[in-house]
Amino acid sequence: MWDFSTEPDFQTKLDWVAAFVREEVEPLDLLFPGNAEPYDRESKVYRDAVRPLQAQVRAQGLWAAHLPPELGGMGMGQVKLALLNEILGRSQWAPMVFGTQAPDSGNAEILAHYGTAEQRAQFLEPLLDGRIVSTYAMTEPTGGADPGGFTCRAVREGEEWVIEGEKWFASNYPYAAFVIAMVITDPDVPVHRGSSMFIIPRGTPGMEMLRATGLAGEPLGEGAHGYLRFTGCRVPAENLLGEPGSGFAIAQTRLGGGRLHHAMRSVGQCKRALEMMTERIVSRTTRGGGLQDQQAARHAIADTWIQIEQFRLQVLHAAWQVDAGNSKLARLHISAVKAATPHTLVEVLYRAMHLHGALGVSNELPLARMWQAGPVLGVADGPTEAHKDVVARILLKDAEPAQDRLFGSEHIPSRLEAARKKYAGVL
Repeated sequence: MWDFSTEPDFQTKLDWVAAFVREEVEPLDLLFPGNAEPYDRESKVYRDAVRPLQAQVRAQGLWAAHLPPELGGMGMGQVKLALLNEILGRSQWAPMVFGTQAPDSGNAEILAHYGTAEQRAQFLEPLLDGRIVSTYAMTEPTGGADPGGFTCRAVREGEEWVIEGEKWFASNYPYAAFVIAMVITDPDVPVHRGSSMFIIPRGTPGMEMLRATGLAGEPLGEGAHGYLRFTGCRVPAENLLGEPGSGFAIAQTRLGGGRLHHAMRSVGQCKRALEMMTERIVSRTTRGGGLQDQQAARHAIADTWIQIEQFRLQVLHAAWQVDAGNSKLARLHISAVKAATPHTLVEVLYRAMHLHGALGVSNELPLARMWQAGPVLGVADGPTEAHKDVVARILLKDAEPAQDRLFGSEHIPSRLEAARKKYAGVL
C-alpha cells in the first residue's frame, strides 16, 4: 500500500528538529560561515556553542541517527533519515550538531560494519562521541574518481603495510584524527578485487599534506581539503579494514547511503531558496504593480516547486527501495538520484539568484554559496556521468532486441496487420 504520511510520533520529532535548526543552529551559519570551522574540535565555538547543542540533540534521541541503536544511533531506516536530512540541509552547521556530518558519518558506517573490536574502541567511539573528526581519502590527482586509474599502493612487509602515492581533496584532513584511505594492494587484478582500506592515524610518519585546498572563493593555501602524499608510510597490519582486496566493496557501504543524505539535504537547500523566492515576489513592485503580477515571476515559482517536489519524491522512493531490501533496484535509484542532485540544485538556485537580481549574486545573501554546492555534488562521490552510465547499464541489461530490427516492435503498420488478423471476425 502506498502511504505518503509520516508517523505522528516521528513527525513530532521532525517538528522539534525544524524549530531547533531554525532558532539555534542557523545563527551559527551567519556567525561562523567558514567551510572548515565546523570540523575544528579545538575551537571555542565548538566547545562552548556546539557541544551544548549536541547535548540537546542527544536528549531528544536524535544523535547519529544514521547508525544502529547498539552504536548509539536510532536505526531509523533510510526514509526517516531522508526526512531528517531534508531539515538538516538548511544549515551548514546542522549535520555537525546532529552527528551526521560527512565524511565522518560514512567513516563511522565503515568502522561499524568492518572494524575489529580494537578498531572500534580506538577510532569509532571517540568519533561517535564527537570528540574527533576523520578524513576519507579515495580520489587521486591522476585517476580522479576512477578507481581503475589509482596508483597509490600498499605493499605488505612483515607485520606492516607500506604505502606509497598521493591522494587528492581529502576533506577535513587539517583537523582529522585519522584517515581512512583506499589504496591498491594487488595491481594484477581488477580494482574491485585489488584495493583495500586502511586506517592511518594522524602523525603517522610518511603521511604529509602538500597543501590545503579550498573551494572557489576561499583564499589560496587555505581550506579543509588536503592534497596528501604517502612516502614509505608504514601502517600496522591490524589497521587494515576487512580483508585485503575488499576496499571497493567497503567503499560502496559508505557511498550509497551518503548519496541519499546529500540528495535530501539538497532538497532542504532548494526549499529554503523557494521560501526566499516567494518572499521576494510578494515584497517587491515593478512596472506599477506587485512582482507577483508578472507572469514570468509566477512561472519561476511554479517551475521551482514542481522540480523540487519531483526530486524530493524521487529521493524518498530511492530510500524506500533501500529499506525494502531491493538491492538491485536500490542501486538503480540511488545512481539516478545522484545524477539528478547537482542538476536540481543548479537550476533551482539559479532561478532564486536571478529573481533577486544583483542582491542574489552578492555576498549579502546565501544563494550564491548554496548554488556552489551543485557543481561540487556533481563530482563528489563519483561524477554525474558515471552514475548516468550505471542507470543506463542496468536498464539495458534485460532489454531484448526487436524481432523486426529495422522498424521495431511498435511499428504501427506491422501491428495494424496483426490486429486485423486477430479481430478478422468482427471487422
